[in-house]
Amino acid sequence: MQDSLQLRVLDLEVPVLTGIYSEETHLPQPLRISVIVDLECHPRYDPDTLLSASKNYMDLKHAAMAALPVDQHFTLVEAVADHICETLMVQDRRVQRVQVDIVKLAIAEKDESIGISLVRHRR
Repeated sequence: MQDSLQLRVLDLEVPVLTGIYSEETHLPQPLRISVIVDLECHPRYDPDTLLSASKNYMDLKHAAMAALPVDQHFTLVEAVADHICETLMVQDRRVQRVQVDIVKLAIAEKDESIGISLVRHRR
């Protein structure tokens, strides 16, 4: 069995221009975005292991927030997820897999989670 390392940034609330219906397209919609990254695993993490042996969690947060173009309209939330995946894979060759979960908060009632999960693997 192969060792693995997953980094997670969960439940970021991000306003994104997305949607296909006219009532959705003129204002950003609130999305709850979670990102899970499988990273090449260092042979061992000792107490003095440097950050370069892993990845900064803030890179994941940046990809889900600041790296999304503010003025870009994404018809589908799948395209939002793809943009996040691509940002992380281009940024770091050690990223082997990215999972992006998106919940559309504006259409949820009560405690529902309505949305998508997209998983991309490095090829």
